[in-house]
Amino acid sequence: MRQRGRQTAASIRRGILLAALAAGTPLACAKITPQALRDAADYSASRRGCALLVLQHGTTLLEEYPHGGSPQTAHQIFSGTKSFFTLAALVAAQDGLLRLDEPVANTIPEWRDDPRRKQITLRELMNFSDGLDPGFHLHSDQVTDRNQVALRTPAVAARGAVFTYGPSHGQVLCEVLRRKLAARGETPLDYLQHQVLEPLGLGAVPHRADAHGNPLVASGFWLTARQWSKFGLLVLGRGTFERRVLVPEPAFAQCLQGSRVNPMFGLGFWLNTAATTREARECDIEDLLKKKWQDQDWHQRCICRSAPADLVAIVGSEHQRLFVIPSLDLVIVRQGGPARFADAEFLRKILRQ
Repeated sequence: MRQRGRQTAASIRRGILLAALAAGTPLACAKITPQALRDAADYSASRRGCALLVLQHGTTLLEEYPHGGSPQTAHQIFSGTKSFFTLAALVAAQDGLLRLDEPVANTIPEWRDDPRRKQITLRELMNFSDGLDPGFHLHSDQVTDRNQVALRTPAVAARGAVFTYGPSHGQVLCEVLRRKLAARGETPLDYLQHQVLEPLGLGAVPHRADAHGNPLVASGFWLTARQWSKFGLLVLGRGTFERRVLVPEPAFAQCLQGSRVNPMFGLGFWLNTAATTREARECDIEDLLKKKWQDQDWHQRCICRSAPADLVAIVGSEHQRLFVIPSLDLVIVRQGGPARFADAEFLRKILRQ
């Protein structure tokens, strides 16, 4: 078993290296200097940052909690929550509970007579290309059964035609999981706890739930910086954490594949793959998401042109960030309050680009 673990880890490292070389990633910039860390930390703190944790090669390079924070302080990670349910869905696919390309209507018969919704797949739910209205009202605690309300979300466009970022997709996915798990006597949160949170050593995570116990998939979790960094290490391991395979690497790779309508967004993960192209334009993800979905343009967009193309970001409101750069073996957690914060500027400081 130990030998198999070493082989798995070596395979992951080889895969990361080959992917980085293929993307033209500047591997020579692997060393993060003390001055770069200081500049990035000062920039974050000056913009209401309350936690910054930087790990490279498994070693903590910097851990700071300005403005009265502490390692024990959990912060709401908002949309960072989505990626945990993405992992739960991938595990469920490996478990034989579902297929990402099966129609939602296989499990939700209420959709079978709807000409637009009957063909929507689970994958399209997860990358927000299903054409459903975003359903921002689902964030409200006044909604007592988010899943049932989400099932009534109208389709505002044909599947695969637009990117509509919002909570409706996640709550429909939650209901699919609820119905598929009912025979086992488990809830989606039970499944997430056993299959993702416990293997990551996180235990019970504070979360928002409605009156029926449905978790708010879009933004319900509170985590400390150290806790969130464990998910970053899972991303760095492409589905493996501390030699335990939660999701096989080929299945995890689906998270890092953008869609036609938004090449910058995979399954819950924001991608920097366009950074090496001449036409790439940096964008502030949160600012662009504030626009109506009809006015958003995600083509030729990237997080930071100066950062490696294999940069992956998990993004939460108020600039909660988990950055993972496999080619640099780097994980960065940044948490804070509402302020003017630019991902590209922060990354240029820490990478000295």
